[in-house]
Amino acid sequence: MKNNPESGMMTRRTFLKRSGAAILGAGMLTGGYAWLWEPRQLEVVRLTLQCPRLPKACDGLKIAQFSDLHLGFHSHISDIEHLAEALRAESPDMICFTGDSVDAGVDAMPGYIPLLASMQAEYGKFAILGNHDYLIHPNRVSGLLQSAGFRVLRNEHALVEYEGERIAIVGLDDQLMGSPDPLQGLSGVPENMFTLLMMHEPDYADTAVLYPFDLQISGHSHGGQVRLPLLGALMTPPGSRRYIMGSYEIGERLMPLYVNRGIGETHLPIRLMCKPELTVLTLRSG
Repeated sequence: MKNNPESGMMTRRTFLKRSGAAILGAGMLTGGYAWLWEPRQLEVVRLTLQCPRLPKACDGLKIAQFSDLHLGFHSHISDIEHLAEALRAESPDMICFTGDSVDAGVDAMPGYIPLLASMQAEYGKFAILGNHDYLIHPNRVSGLLQSAGFRVLRNEHALVEYEGERIAIVGLDDQLMGSPDPLQGLSGVPENMFTLLMMHEPDYADTAVLYPFDLQISGHSHGGQVRLPLLGALMTPPGSRRYIMGSYEIGERLMPLYVNRGIGETHLPIRLMCKPELTVLTLRSG
């Protein structure tokens, strides 16, 4: 039997063709997953934080945080319905929305107001504006959030009474598009009162730690939106280059910072290894 000198070459060609097809198929599957599946998979992250200045009466206070809805950019009513259902299931004491209601226009937002209004918490729900909100129409976005029952904090604070004690919630202007003023936000907050800061950009924590904030919660980064094993986030926007997702301790006094991965997407309607997130923070005193 004679050997075919081209049989090895044909085998290599077949191998290369099959490998190329496998790579293409894997790419298409990954792309479909990142576009159609993962952005719909809301993850509830529950975290307990120890807060030395939190009054004992407030021990166990439960705060739900979500961020970066980006309504209008490939957003789906079903996603916000899922978020509202998850909030109801968690029964938080307070709800905090850390900005970017819209993406590149505000026209889609009114259709979501009934769902945003359905989100309830006994001790109030608070919101700040993000860079996309300031870029589009901050006053209109703020008005729509207020119509849904959110108190929008723009360099101001709210005092919340809980079990006979009070804590402060400070919301600052967006770092990139607004004019954050922590002194104005803190003006009138009693000395030594536990104070939570809502700031859209997480990197602002390096400034916030210089003020008497006990905790900062942020969004903006989307966790990178696309993450790869070992590499992590491939790209994050200005304002979230140092702090991208999850928990951090800032400065010598180890001020807690939590960065939420957001609900929606921007630029590309995909998420990979970075599910949308609802955060539930349980605060403990002492």
